[in-house]
Amino acid sequence: MHTDLLSFQFWTAEQAKSILDLAIKIKSSPSKYANTLSGKTVVALFEKPSLRTRVSFDIGINKLGGHMVYVDSQNQPMEEREDPIDVGANLSQWTDAVVARVFSHETLVKLAAGSDIPVINALCDRFHPCQALADYLTLTEADGELKGKTLAYIGDGNNVTHSLLILGILLGVNQTVVTPVGYEINDNIQAFVTELAEKHNVTLSFSSDIEVLNNVDYIYTDTWLSMGDSTPLHHIKDKFMPYQINMALLNKTGARYVMHCQPAHRDLEITGEVMDGECSLLMQQAGNRMHAQNAILAYLVGNVALDD
Repeated sequence: MHTDLLSFQFWTAEQAKSILDLAIKIKSSPSKYANTLSGKTVVALFEKPSLRTRVSFDIGINKLGGHMVYVDSQNQPMEEREDPIDVGANLSQWTDAVVARVFSHETLVKLAAGSDIPVINALCDRFHPCQALADYLTLTEADGELKGKTLAYIGDGNNVTHSLLILGILLGVNQTVVTPVGYEINDNIQAFVTELAEKHNVTLSFSSDIEVLNNVDYIYTDTWLSMGDSTPLHHIKDKFMPYQINMALLNKTGARYVMHCQPAHRDLEITGEVMDGECSLLMQQAGNRMHAQNAILAYLVGNVALDD
């Protein structure tokens, strides 16, 4: 059993499918899981601002019968005040789990090292596993069986890209990543997912040429500048604009659905026409954040078996 969820890197394909199935069950039969976290408290420790993650965790924990305590660390990153190992050890004295949204993945590793309760990654610089699970839940609802379908991620190679690749490969989804030169995904993650794709017989490709993109089922994008990146927009706009998600790209590629983890910037990385169009799954993704996270909480904190 996985004590923590820092990423899906070391999960099996069977576990990945089972956590997705659990999310579907919890969404379809919420009353069955209404007491899953009864008597349990989850601390949400956030170094970064949040709308969807904070609200969906808070309401979701409540719907599972638990209680969330929010700890705002935005004015002072955790490491500047106290070693994350000690933070984890202290929180273990009072609470049943920690949900952490941090700048550095290493902060999560240290937090988990000092803790004997589950630590759940609510976003770091390297991974965003809760988002990825919500995304594949959304695609399953929209399109049924995912195995053999193709997801194209376009834009800045980042934490969302990494998690989409890992979980997608485990679920049998072919992956295409198209990023501007200089904005590729992490080299170590690329090596990892390349090996993982070979193991699971999944097609995987990387390119900087948007023109090579054809015959995909889903297109996914994210902001051009990640949260906390102070690069002026005008410095990168010309480089990224050819990678904009618009109707012309949808028509060219044949993509049936478009996704974005939000916050989205209309008419920059994605046009308003696409965001509001019939191919858009953006709001369904946002709604499914809660259900995906509740599956993770039910498994790690509520001891619900994945094959239940």
